[in-house]
Amino acid sequence: MISLRGITKIFRLGEQDVHALAGIDLDIERGQYVSVMGPSGSGKSTLLNMIALLDRPTAGRYSLDGKDVTRLDDDTLARIRRENIGFVFQFFHLVPRLTAATNVEVPMLLAGVPAHERRKRVAATLEAFGLTDRAQHRPDQLSGGQRQRVAIARATIMQPQLVLADEPTGNLDQASGQTIIDLLEQLNAGGVTLLIVTHDAAIGGRARRRIRMVDGRIVEDASG
Repeated sequence: MISLRGITKIFRLGEQDVHALAGIDLDIERGQYVSVMGPSGSGKSTLLNMIALLDRPTAGRYSLDGKDVTRLDDDTLARIRRENIGFVFQFFHLVPRLTAATNVEVPMLLAGVPAHERRKRVAATLEAFGLTDRAQHRPDQLSGGQRQRVAIARATIMQPQLVLADEPTGNLDQASGQTIIDLLEQLNAGGVTLLIVTHDAAIGGRARRRIRMVDGRIVEDASG
């Protein structure tokens, strides 16, 4: 599903070049559950953003479902993201003025899904995530765990085959974090490819494949 070859990302900070990714080679098969761990500054979030098509490599090639997406234009990348990739952020990134239901609906609005279909899918998704009674609440009226559940509902409303999560429990208490990981793992059990970036070794260790990064390189790739 995902194939990276020689992926390099260099940021220019003042007069210094920072190699955030240094020649990454990585293959991820459909349906895998992968965690990416490593210290701050190791490049794990940069790698996730690259896979999510939120950033472009300085060098190298990225193939998604057999298609080279490295040099596609921004509009095409946006369409591929919308149709194929769900992204869950540490800080939720919900629209503050919108209700939970409307936040979940946003990707379908952008995709031009008819209103009756949007309403049906939002209702079913909110029910699946235990959020029906919070549908008309704004983010500031929700707990952290509820906001993250809304964020996951939004990320999966277009039924993507790939879900990427960047520190999805980083802003949550232990109980809420456990609920979020359980939800993500349920998606993976249903066939969704799941890639989680985390500092938490306990969470990272739950994945069937565990990648460790240091200084922009993969230094360990273990399964089992």
